[in-house]
Amino acid sequence: MNNISPKDLKNWMDNSVEFQLIDVREPWEREVGLIDGSDHIVMNLLSTSLDQIRKDCNVVIHCRSGARSAAVAHHLETQLGFTNIHNLEGGITAWAEQVDPNVEVA
Repeated sequence: MNNISPKDLKNWMDNSVEFQLIDVREPWEREVGLIDGSDHIVMNLLSTSLDQIRKDCNVVIHCRSGARSAAVAHHLETQLGFTNIHNLEGGITAWAEQVDPNVEVA
């Protein structure tokens, strides 16, 4: 599984690298705070939302701490054959600590 650090993801954003950012947290978690530009696919609805995951660019999956998103990324790669998936190391918690302290985390 490919991992990406919060700082590397910020670098992609700053340099207009094309990618899709998918938040797999619960709706109530997103209400507290989110990374701008992220799409939302709740983890347990992933199997019915596969058509929303892009195959033409890198896809970064994130959750609160990186554990749920790592499981999702692993599943997408090993069970469904995706080759463009990255897990955000440390999730939105690490993003808030390393990149954007204004993001609140549930």
